[in-house]
Amino acid sequence: MIDGIADRQDITLEELRILLETADEKSIGYLKKLASDKAHETYGNQVFIRGLIEFTNYCKNDCLYCGIRHSNKNADRYRLTDEQIMSCCESGYELGFRTFVLQGGEDPYYTDDRVCAIVAAIKEKYPDCAVTLSIGEKSKESYQRFFDAGADRYLLRHETANEEHYRRLHPKEMSLANRKRCLWDLKEIGYQVGCGFMVGSPGQTIETLYEDLKFIKDLKPHMVGIGPFISQKDTPFADEPSGTMERTLRLLSIIRLIHPKVLLPATTALGTIHPKGRELGIQSGANVVMPNLSPVNVRDKYKLYDNKICTGDEAAECRYCMENRMKSIGYQVVVSRGDFAG
Repeated sequence: MIDGIADRQDITLEELRILLETADEKSIGYLKKLASDKAHETYGNQVFIRGLIEFTNYCKNDCLYCGIRHSNKNADRYRLTDEQIMSCCESGYELGFRTFVLQGGEDPYYTDDRVCAIVAAIKEKYPDCAVTLSIGEKSKESYQRFFDAGADRYLLRHETANEEHYRRLHPKEMSLANRKRCLWDLKEIGYQVGCGFMVGSPGQTIETLYEDLKFIKDLKPHMVGIGPFISQKDTPFADEPSGTMERTLRLLSIIRLIHPKVLLPATTALGTIHPKGRELGIQSGANVVMPNLSPVNVRDKYKLYDNKICTGDEAAECRYCMENRMKSIGYQVVVSRGDFAG
């Protein structure tokens, strides 16, 4: 069955159910090995690093799962100055990062003009680097302006491709239709586009996961970011159980088999729920890691979920720790933009 999924680059609902529910360790071991081999076919033993800069934790939205949701009065809000952002890039560049990921809440302070100015400044100083934005839902015109300013990639997790499940996770002002519209607009403009979802979010079922995989097949994104749902104490989902590492690893492998050349991160959330989570993610078909370049004094304030790792590490510690972790399992962190190889 697993070979059939790899050959077809597709999966049925029943195949997904079997792979997510089976306790047969031999089958799951084979799934992960096949996915790892598939990643090697395109990218070898290379792991791409992205420098994550969490530049604002203000957000106008009130997503039920997120610790920086607008109504969370306990959040310690901050915005990095342009100078701080450039300083993060400077230290990151010296450490070998050639992709900078600007991630933040949907913060109205960052107008299109401000975002374009930041992107243009980074591209002017570091023309050999890729700039990735992860700043939420915007108009197609805004996305075009960011692209024209030099943005190369855009990450926007769709979170779920199922309408009812989307309603469970988001306030009524937000819509799945608009989220999908954003992703299609980004792709049409010419970005390298990333979508993704949390594994184990409240209301998620094997059926909704199957819809996620079908959406990934349709969109054909360049990147897919998945990680386990981890609750945050100041949200309506504070008491909901977290997603599991094992289901996340299986889904990483499945995504690699149905979309072989995708750029697939082993996320910080995966490392948060298990000390070797990121290594196990790489061994299950992932090929990207995203160490944090944000100033140490704000890292603990970007609380999408609780108990996030690496909040006290300096950028250099994150960089070299990651390199050593990957080397320990036979992989090489490479200094390059790490573009999609499709």
